[in-house]
Amino acid sequence: MGIGVSIFLIAVGAIIAFAVEVEVSGVDLTVVGYILIAAGIIGLLLTMFLWAPRRRSSVEQRSVYDDGAPGGRVVEERRRYDNGNPPPAI
Repeated sequence: MGIGVSIFLIAVGAIIAFAVEVEVSGVDLTVVGYILIAAGIIGLLLTMFLWAPRRRSSVEQRSVYDDGAPGGRVVEERRRYDNGNPPPAI
């Protein structure tokens, strides 16, 4: 379940729980709305924390002094992604 589906469930559950005033025999629509809200919140939390991308990045900077560069300094920046796998062979 993605973020969009979770937000949709929360919205539909809130509408059913708070805005609908229809009597249905054998079904309490307020409870159904609260169940949909709870399912949406659980889905949102699971999506955000458990199934979020595990790709982490770090930035490495290295300064090299060069007389030909303006100010005499060249900065090289590299972004390294670490997702638990070894880097691919070049």
